[in-house]
Amino acid sequence: MNIPVRLSRAIHLVSAFWTLGLALLIFFDVAGRGLLNQPIPGTKEIIQNSVVAITFLQLPLAIYTGSMLRTTIFADAVPLFARRLLRTIGYCLGVLFFIGLVLSTYEPAYDAWRIGEYEGEGALRVPTWPVRGLVLVMSVFGAFAYLAMIYYDWRGQLVKENEAPGSA
Repeated sequence: MNIPVRLSRAIHLVSAFWTLGLALLIFFDVAGRGLLNQPIPGTKEIIQNSVVAITFLQLPLAIYTGSMLRTTIFADAVPLFARRLLRTIGYCLGVLFFIGLVLSTYEPAYDAWRIGEYEGEGALRVPTWPVRGLVLVMSVFGAFAYLAMIYYDWRGQLVKENEAPGSA
């Protein structure tokens, strides 16, 4: 298995543990509210930023494993070359989408870092630049993943049409 796929699996693992941490935070916040009438300050802001981050952390592996949303109604009815061509068109659209995200998030991410933007008031202020930066970096990785899938597909390196390269 190649390095980008391994890296995307490791990043996915980080997102899984992050999700587990959020579940515990929510549990303790709800328990604190119900039992002690004392919620955990900043829970809303942490969850709000974490959901976006977790989603973007999971994107590269979803791309490499063929788990992104797709329709097989045409792909199942055409020969291999046409399926490969349809996948390539989809991959190119994915590259364009993520390049658009990179271009549209670069400046806001930089500004958030430069001015120290945060969300929340009072007890906990959550900086927004880490999440904005993560969206930017994972969008670059997503575009790269789609480009890599085009390469792997046309080189015949996909074991199955919809699985990670070399995942046998």
